[in-house]
Amino acid sequence: MSPLSLAHFTVIDADPLALIDVAADAGFDGVGLRLVAPPGAAPIVPVVGDAALQRAIRERLRARAVALLDVEAIWITPETRVTDLAPVLEVAAALGARSVIVSGNDPDDSRLVDNLGHLCEAAARCGLRVMLEFLPYTQVRTLGDAHALLTQVKPADAGILVDALHLSRSGSSPSDLARYDPGLFSLVHLCDAPATIPAPAALRDEARGGRLLPGEGGLPLMALLQAVPPDVVTAVEAPSAAAAGLPPAARAKAAFAASRSLLARLGR
Repeated sequence: MSPLSLAHFTVIDADPLALIDVAADAGFDGVGLRLVAPPGAAPIVPVVGDAALQRAIRERLRARAVALLDVEAIWITPETRVTDLAPVLEVAAALGARSVIVSGNDPDDSRLVDNLGHLCEAAARCGLRVMLEFLPYTQVRTLGDAHALLTQVKPADAGILVDALHLSRSGSSPSDLARYDPGLFSLVHLCDAPATIPAPAALRDEARGGRLLPGEGGLPLMALLQAVPPDVVTAVEAPSAAAAGLPPAARAKAAFAASRSLLARLGR
């Protein structure tokens, strides 16, 4: 079975405990929890450094039978000091996370390779797998860029997070995944969007608030799910400014229904 997860960004206004509750009530198997706010993103409820909240999260995950499948979102920038990220990785591990989502946005290739390598080593010591996400408005823009970067990192134990929107907007298609080791693809972000790619300047805004639920747009989602291993973690990441007025619980239920319908067509 492919675990179905609710990415925090879909209901980013939900605090960590509410995230777990709305995911469980909707029927999700797991959640992705934002422990680090990406550059320019809205502030988040601080979990790192709050031992009481960490205990409450562990208890709520256990009580609601929901798994913490990933944490996000570490951006490697010119200012990144991997040693400063140790508390994030330690908290992620203590909460039971399987992987940590990382993006590369440093124009200095050698520094990016060095920092990613150290981050992979630090994550591995905590029992976490780094999932490198390519975004068309960062330095690691494409699936090819992500793979090329990972080939330079030793130990090369990281994977590649494939986001349905970013795959489309970076000019790739699901068929391109066949060029690479399928073991790289243990996590997919599922959403939909119009088939027409917007102007480059609009890509970040679309990613942050212009997504649709699976089945509502024109992205080749069935082909994407058929191109990755059948046991891939499928996380619904569909932040929508148009739906922001709905309560998190309503958004979570709509995301689950749309995604489960798509997965059912694949027999998952």
